[in-house]
Amino acid sequence: MELTFSYIIPCYYNEPNIPVTFSRLLENEKLFGDEVAFEYVFVDDGSKDNTWAELQKIHSRHPEKVRLIRFGKNVGSYIAITAGMKKASGDINVVVSADLQDPVELTFEMFKYWKNGFKLVIGQRANNMDGFVSKRTSKLFNSLMRKYAISDLPKGGFDFVLFDKIVKEQVLLTGEKNTNILYLMFILGYPTATIPYVREERKLGKSRWTFKKKMKLFIDSFIAFSFVPIRILSVTGLVFGFLSLVYSIYILINKLIGNIEIEGWSALMITVLFIGSFQMIGLGILGEYLWRVLDEVRNRPQYTIIDEH
Repeated sequence: MELTFSYIIPCYYNEPNIPVTFSRLLENEKLFGDEVAFEYVFVDDGSKDNTWAELQKIHSRHPEKVRLIRFGKNVGSYIAITAGMKKASGDINVVVSADLQDPVELTFEMFKYWKNGFKLVIGQRANNMDGFVSKRTSKLFNSLMRKYAISDLPKGGFDFVLFDKIVKEQVLLTGEKNTNILYLMFILGYPTATIPYVREERKLGKSRWTFKKKMKLFIDSFIAFSFVPIRILSVTGLVFGFLSLVYSIYILINKLIGNIEIEGWSALMITVLFIGSFQMIGLGILGEYLWRVLDEVRNRPQYTIIDEH
């Protein structure tokens, strides 16, 4: 029986990458032989360059295997991946970057693991050729996630994955917003394998993966998979409560024996400001959780498709 392989490729300002990337994807087909049919789902995440025009060119040449989605505005690569998953029809799915930093040829090795029963195969970043700052922030993000959220998360992180249709259906069934959809696949508990690889340097175009977007992903991932922020609030609140009780007893005793004098204004103000700052930080953390609950409850669409093929 012929299997269908769906490549899900989020695109954002990838005009120079599209022809090269697609050519390499077509060349990659030769590794698989005749047992596999290929489908390529490109999702233009609101690009303002000629990314969509380049995608239409490859669709006109290969309408039988290229499927296109175009968003009205930029909403983020993870939402673009979700839209691609909904449109993909493959028995096997792969998320790969449009800038060729992920070696598409590795999917043949991933496919071998899938045939051996692994429903999720992760391309684990053993190293990458990004700049120093990008490497350090990526390492810090992964370390924090491993320590405080998902302890068995692969070292180095990942965004290059192959997954079975059953994993895709289970992830889409959750309907979660503001989450890391790839980590969601991981925590479902399906048989998982990892393949280390070196992430290549981007050769064409300029990365739009800004610090602001990285921070949003970190906050979304941390809140979606960790209870640590709320636990810190609870423990700190208990500590402050205990200290407040001790200090109240101290004041009461000194009041009763007449040792209270009109002093300590500075200490009082420092204490009030410190506790007030903690309360504001605590409200901010709670607000992050409540915002996500509100976003789930009101069920607004995550994206708007303005064109597709």
